[in-house]
Amino acid sequence: MTRSDLIKAINNRIPGLSEKDTDEAVRMLLKAMTDSLTSGRRIEIRGFGAFDLNLRPSRLGRNPRTGESVEVPAKFAVHFKPGKDMKDNVNRAAQNGVPNLSQKKSA
Repeated sequence: MTRSDLIKAINNRIPGLSEKDTDEAVRMLLKAMTDSLTSGRRIEIRGFGAFDLNLRPSRLGRNPRTGESVEVPAKFAVHFKPGKDMKDNVNRAAQNGVPNLSQKKSA
């Protein structure tokens, strides 16, 4: 689902909202979530899941072309842990048939 798909889904559920207002609300929500993670705070949405930061320590890597050792700096990675309700709903849907994975991009 893309942001525009989300906006359309919200507009279909709440017909009184303009697409412009829905777009602004979605943008504000995503900005608030980004700002929270950027400042090191955890995000928890009951029934949906939690977003947290994991610190990946610095390590010694290797340049694949030259074989030379290079220092890979420490960085943060965003981690998402789905909530119980979400896991239950996804698993229940999967029991009724395989979810549509045709849009999943191959690595």
